[in-house]
Amino acid sequence: MSSVSDMVRVYLKNRPYALEALSSGIVNYSSLARALKSELNVSSVYAVKAAIVRYAEQLSNDKYTIEDKALSVLKDNRLTLLNCMNVVITDREVGLNGDVVAKIGSLYIYLTDTEVRQITIKKIKNSIIKLHENCSVILVSSTQKLEDVPGVVAFLTSVFAEQRINVIELISCYTETILVVKKDDALRSYELLSEMTK
Repeated sequence: MSSVSDMVRVYLKNRPYALEALSSGIVNYSSLARALKSELNVSSVYAVKAAIVRYAEQLSNDKYTIEDKALSVLKDNRLTLLNCMNVVITDREVGLNGDVVAKIGSLYIYLTDTEVRQITIKKIKNSIIKLHENCSVILVSSTQKLEDVPGVVAFLTSVFAEQRINVIELISCYTETILVVKKDDALRSYELLSEMTK
């Protein structure tokens, strides 16, 4: 049988926003313990609270380490913003020109400035699975340290999520990270990344 600490840790690990709140120290431990006591079918609310407090301390220490390492990798990165881009996802290779063309599994992903009316011509139209029009693409060019530090891309996407910016597509390869956002979110996204790369 699992210990209370193990059950609490497993439960919280699967709830990223609860983890974020815990690591930031903005949770009422007693209230959370009462809720988890019922959820986990544990008899002692005190044991649950003690497990939460221990786990929160560990998370707090780990969070700062991960954030510091991620920010150190992001310093002095080069940012490129491409506007008026279309994201085309197809089930076969269709020969579209683009700034990024990737094959992932059975799908082809094109980041292209080709006009939508040219993309949706009959020859290609039947192969299109998804088309995102008029997006902005932010290319983050990092140093080789990116490959050695875990959590950098997760840190980037969590910052975007906290600001309610949806990342439509994300491609990360070697030292390049490509984030596709709605055109309306482009300026805010670029500003966020600029602050991180100073």
